[in-house]
Amino acid sequence: MNLERMLHSQGFGSRKQCRALIEAGRVMLDGEPCLDWRYEQDWQDTCFHVDEAEWRYRAQVYLMLHKPAGYECSQQPQHHASVFALLPEPLRLRGVQPAGRLDQDTTGLLLLSDDGPWLHALMHPRRHVPKRYLAQLKHPLDDEQLHSLQSGVLLHGESVPLAAQDAQRVSERSLSLTIEQGKYHQVKRMVAAAGNRVEGLHRAQIGCLALGELPLGAWRYLSAEEVLMATLTP
Repeated sequence: MNLERMLHSQGFGSRKQCRALIEAGRVMLDGEPCLDWRYEQDWQDTCFHVDEAEWRYRAQVYLMLHKPAGYECSQQPQHHASVFALLPEPLRLRGVQPAGRLDQDTTGLLLLSDDGPWLHALMHPRRHVPKRYLAQLKHPLDDEQLHSLQSGVLLHGESVPLAAQDAQRVSERSLSLTIEQGKYHQVKRMVAAAGNRVEGLHRAQIGCLALGELPLGAWRYLSAEEVLMATLTP
């Protein structure tokens, strides 16, 4: 793969735009400008600079983002900013997509990638990838409500009750809830069906992969081990 094609694959614009970057001396390899768009090498894990920003070639990208409230998980948001605005332009241009969506008022772990099969594995109901949420409740959580969430509640439009894989009281008005199914607004609807109301929701974990200390609004690449952890059951 030549330099022009490599930059195009990494989200730096059309091939014509990438060639212009190269010929303008804005692309550096090993600390020196590379002006030959035909230059070829094995790019795997190669570091390069575009306008002094460092990048590393990745055939596919896997990202973790700590989503703030007030962002929609859409390329064409309706009422709020797009969560993609939190990513650098090359990552947006190479077509990363989220593994499931979070409501605009929900915070926490969002995984994104341009690897379609990996995204499918995370989202497909048959894989039963668990997601752990922390919910802030309007009313104190009583034992009956907790038992209902653990044993199963019937949601409007569903034919069978849905039970949490795990439900634990964290404090008087907060709840840790792990689900597998990924129905529309599932946590909020389950809590409502149990007789309470969610006033704040945060996703803390997907599979074996936890959000950790990533700051609100920040993103980072996943390691190869983390890419695997996301699809495993704790």
